[in-house]
Amino acid sequence: MSKYNQIYTDLLASITTERLQRGTRLPSETELMDSYQASRGTVRRAIEQLQERGFAQKIHGKGTFVLSPNPIEFQLGGIVSFHETHADLGDDIHTEVVEFTQVPLEGSLQQHIEAEPGTLITRIKRVRRIGGKRVILDINHFVAELIPGLDRSIAEQSIYAFIEQTLQLQISYAQRTIEALPRSKDDQAHLDLDGQSHVIVVSNQTFLQDGRQFEYTESRHTLDKFYFSDIARR
Repeated sequence: MSKYNQIYTDLLASITTERLQRGTRLPSETELMDSYQASRGTVRRAIEQLQERGFAQKIHGKGTFVLSPNPIEFQLGGIVSFHETHADLGDDIHTEVVEFTQVPLEGSLQQHIEAEPGTLITRIKRVRRIGGKRVILDINHFVAELIPGLDRSIAEQSIYAFIEQTLQLQISYAQRTIEALPRSKDDQAHLDLDGQSHVIVVSNQTFLQDGRQFEYTESRHTLDKFYFSDIARR
C-alpha cells in the first residue's frame, strides 16, 4: 500500500469508527509527515481526498476538522429525485413542505426559467431530514401549465414520479451548476447549520424531451453531510 493510501485509510478508519469525532482537529501536516515518514505532498493528497468525500473540512489558519463519519454521496451524472437517490435510507428520511405557492414569473427568476414574463410558477420549498437532521432545503419552481395538478401531498412524496407516471411526460436533460454560497435567511430558518457560514447549492434547469423547460430548482446542502461524485472520461 502506498504512503498516500495508508494515511488516507488510517484517517478514514478513525473517522468512520468515531475515534476521531465530529469537530475534532486532524493531526497537522507536520505531525502526519513525522508519523508516516511521508512528504508534505503525500500528506496533503490524503487530506484533500477526505475533504472531497465530505469527511473533513480545512479551516484556514486553524487546521482540518472532522465533518461527518457517514457523508451522503450526491452523484453529479444523471437526473434523479431525492427519493431515488436515497431510497436505501428507508424510514430514516423525511420530507416537510414548508411553502407551497403560485407566483408570476418576474424579477430575478426570469434569468433561470425560459418562459414568458408573468407565466404562472408553482414554487415549493421542501426540507429534507435524514436521521432527524435538516440537511437539504429544496426550492423548486415548476411551470404550472406544463406540470398541472401539483399539490402538497405530491410534493411530500416524489414530484418526478408524478411527472413521469401520472402526467406521462419524459424528462430529458438538465443544465446544472454547483457553488458554495453564504447561508441565506431561508437556510438559517430551515437547515441545521451548526454554525456553518456557507452551503453547497446545486441549481438545475430541467427540460422535457420536447425541449421545453419545466423546472428550475436550487437544492441547498449543509456542508457536513454530503460529498459529490462524478465519472470523468477522456
